[in-house]
Amino acid sequence: MGKVYVFDHPLIQHKVALIRQTETTTRDFRRLVKEIAMLMGYEATRDLPLKDVEIETPICKTTVKMLQGEDIAIVPILRAGLGLVDGMLELIPNAKVGHVGLYRDPETHEPVEYYCKLPADIDKRQIFVVDPMLATGGSAIAAINFVKQRGGKHIIFMCMIAAPEGIEALQKAHPDVDIYIAAKDEKLNENAYIVPGLGDAGDRIFGTK
Repeated sequence: MGKVYVFDHPLIQHKVALIRQTETTTRDFRRLVKEIAMLMGYEATRDLPLKDVEIETPICKTTVKMLQGEDIAIVPILRAGLGLVDGMLELIPNAKVGHVGLYRDPETHEPVEYYCKLPADIDKRQIFVVDPMLATGGSAIAAINFVKQRGGKHIIFMCMIAAPEGIEALQKAHPDVDIYIAAKDEKLNENAYIVPGLGDAGDRIFGTK
């Protein structure tokens, strides 16, 4: 079973508290999401493999540790997942970016695919599937299904806010995927929104509501 990592870092907790607030502006919300993604990405990349490389400093030659390869892909779930991409790219500027487009049917709450475009060599990459919210888990499960169908193997899911129901569903559907969460919330309400949550992340990132 993949691990579930809930962040307890004070900076992440503080920034998550700010994005929850109704009065946080679109500009500030977008900036905070980027900062949270960067802080989370720092920890989520902890296990990337390293290799020994010989370099020359102004003083002498020495052997240092560098990334074994920068074969990383960031795959946001459209549209809200786009808000996390810039923060991740600040850390890993050479990463390739794929996209999975899903929307939630308002009646059934089930995910419907409308777009999927991934790097051609997705099977060779460490993949970070990112979305601000993990509610029912339907979108995350479907997005990871699409990535696996196209050859993706090494997958991490990263989100800011998660409900227990979504965590359980994602673990059951994809037990090989590690899950990184900034905050684990109480439950889902009758409309499948996370409580206390922060509302609709896509609307708040893009100012569409």
